[in-house]
Amino acid sequence: MLSKKQLSEIREHLDKSQNPVFLYDNDVDGLSSYILLRKFTGRGKGVAVKSHPNIDVNYAKRVQELGGDYVFVLDRHSLGRDFVKEIEMLQIPIVWIDHHDVSNEDFDYSMLHRYNPMKNKRKTSEPTTYLCYSATKRPEDIWFVMIGCIADHYLPSKKIINNFLEHYSNLWGKNVKKPFEALYSTGIGRLARAMSFGLKDSISHVVELQNFLINCESPYDVENGLESGSAFALKYNEISKKYSALLDDAKKNGEEKLIFYNYSGQLSISSDLSNELSYLFPKSYICVCYSSGPITNVSMRGNNVKKILAEILPILDGATGGGHKDAVGARINTLDIDKFRKELQNRV
Repeated sequence: MLSKKQLSEIREHLDKSQNPVFLYDNDVDGLSSYILLRKFTGRGKGVAVKSHPNIDVNYAKRVQELGGDYVFVLDRHSLGRDFVKEIEMLQIPIVWIDHHDVSNEDFDYSMLHRYNPMKNKRKTSEPTTYLCYSATKRPEDIWFVMIGCIADHYLPSKKIINNFLEHYSNLWGKNVKKPFEALYSTGIGRLARAMSFGLKDSISHVVELQNFLINCESPYDVENGLESGSAFALKYNEISKKYSALLDDAKKNGEEKLIFYNYSGQLSISSDLSNELSYLFPKSYICVCYSSGPITNVSMRGNNVKKILAEILPILDGATGGGHKDAVGARINTLDIDKFRKELQNRV
């Protein structure tokens, strides 16, 4: 966990900012982190970052276009030297809040402030949503920390869960003990999955989603939004149908210890698929690959899968990846899929 001093410093940065730009990773943990900080400040703009592994320099230009006086980078494991150099030229402070243990980047920029519990003496890896909520502490946002955490495979503290249950017990379930149980068997989990689908939409519709969530006062507002004719509701229903078909197809690709599924098309949703397959087949290793042209995105789940990925990446030219102990992502050359699968099978 971040120290009290670190959390206090984050609040100070938020208070100092007059027009902050929040660059967040394009997933529910990143989005929820932005919403929490935006609700706390009451000002600023959010931009979902889709470039990997670093933040593309074009996002620095976006900060300038938005007139930002502060940059908050949320849930990104790497910044990239080119991006930091561009921000340094603008002389804008960067507040980097993250929980991944994959970046060894070291920068000389004096206005770069890094907050990551994995870099503390006592290492922990709470989702960025949890870190942001710990800094802002708005009781009315308790449901957002639940969404961000369970979407990132993490159950928050009993205190947070109990506070949530005081107001929204009908969105929880009995004997929920694991994050995936919360994600796939509860009402709040459904909202987390809906937000994930919403992030697959166009940039303009993602901005609409951001604004909608900022104005939501309770999870019931999000539920009502899913029943409306909004772009968010339409995208959720559209992706849900395609997702169900892909999930059914993926279930047919199982072996005793490994489910390996490779697909292509317009819908990049490998992380969501790997999560639910891991929930359905908890004793198996899961690997979902989404191929788009020369690059394939890989999402893996399983016991200590990070170690397995670390052994395979050096064997493949240009492959990158990382993540958490039991959940990782990677990018490989599409031509190397068969080789990747063989190396994975051998280790599993």
